[in-house]
Amino acid sequence: MAKNVEELYAERLGRYQATIALEPTDRMPVAAGSNYFSEIYSGNTNQETIYDPEKWLQAEEAFINDFPEVDVLRNNRVWAPFYDAVGLKSYKLPGRDLPAKGNIQFVESEYMKADEYDLLINSPMEFMFERFIPRMLGEMSANGSFRSNMAFLKGGMAQMMMNQIMRNRSAQLQTKLGMPQPMTGAFVAPFDALSDAMRGLRGILLDMYRQPDKVVAACDVLVDEMVNFALATADPLKRYPIFVPTHKPTFLSPKQFERFYWPSFKKTLEKLIAAGYKIRAYLEGDWGHHWHAFLELPKGSVLCDIDNQGDIFKAKQDIGHHMCLAGGVQDSLLILGTPQEVRDRVKLLCETVGKDGGFIVNGGCNIPYDTKPENYRALVDAIIEYGSYDKGIKPIPKAALPVIGETPAPKVFTPWEAKLAELGGVLGDEGLIRKPWDMLESMGYAWIWQWVM
Repeated sequence: MAKNVEELYAERLGRYQATIALEPTDRMPVAAGSNYFSEIYSGNTNQETIYDPEKWLQAEEAFINDFPEVDVLRNNRVWAPFYDAVGLKSYKLPGRDLPAKGNIQFVESEYMKADEYDLLINSPMEFMFERFIPRMLGEMSANGSFRSNMAFLKGGMAQMMMNQIMRNRSAQLQTKLGMPQPMTGAFVAPFDALSDAMRGLRGILLDMYRQPDKVVAACDVLVDEMVNFALATADPLKRYPIFVPTHKPTFLSPKQFERFYWPSFKKTLEKLIAAGYKIRAYLEGDWGHHWHAFLELPKGSVLCDIDNQGDIFKAKQDIGHHMCLAGGVQDSLLILGTPQEVRDRVKLLCETVGKDGGFIVNGGCNIPYDTKPENYRALVDAIIEYGSYDKGIKPIPKAALPVIGETPAPKVFTPWEAKLAELGGVLGDEGLIRKPWDMLESMGYAWIWQWVM
């Protein structure tokens, strides 16, 4: 008898959750990040996917119908009109700055000056409003102007529209197709926030030698900002991991990693894990000199995607007993190889890295958008054939993890107590007034910090 949608959703989610937690399940999940592959497979250009939510969802539905074995689906994360509304400078977009079929490009620049560390450390929100936002968001470059004020208004409305698009997509995939999400919510490591969006690679490398103590201090300040943003965007039901891409460790020596990157990143991860969340971390580049650090975190708390440059077999040996791993299929093989070559590689991975579970076959942090469809079909079929464990296990979703300690309260710019003092008290039910005030304050606060992602 065919499974109904609710049963299918529960089975897929349970299989994915058990694998991350290093627990027994029936088979290896098909849970690769797709990186626009599903939309392109279904006929979209990248411009259509990021500008037309209906075409995006239609493409995903078509893909799921063709590949029903897929357990979780991660695709587009961008609604481009939101970026257009504020003039975001850090991305070039398909159809606007690039050909319609091109892929999104990140534009690194110096949006924070070398002499601004003290302002960031002592007054993060002042730094964001007065220095960072006018430089990063072109529509707000003339701070306080009519155009800048209008951009703030449009940006807030566009944020709400994008949130609705994302909620609708998630609900449609779950209730119509039984498809869970591989992650919900996001953040970046404090060092990456500083080095990607603020100082840039050149700037941060100079700062590590010229003012290393300030780099460390700034990363420490950014811990709570990244935790706040992650929790503000995470799945409130805690079904899905929170996503973190990692960018700069591949440029750091082990000594530099231990001083500048890992301490603040570890604090961020620990706070999110204590709040009851799992993490899906894209270990971009070669993390071979650094991934042992994950042994310092609770077992089964992080799903580590190993990039093409990393050695999946070494990762299994070093940390695979402690954290779930994903990867193992080179992008070049998916793009240029044959179905038989893909099948042989997946078979090898299932019989070695995935032998005892805790492993997800994937490309290098994603499935390339120019993967041959027949190669993806071969990958899925091989996982189903060779990634079987115990068919007697019926995957079911796990209960939400308990909170350890006190979850940080959402950050706000103007606390209710300050507003209440300005009002001189209220005559009715204070709670009815405070709740929406706090909600809108926390949403506005998170809005400011998303631009370092």
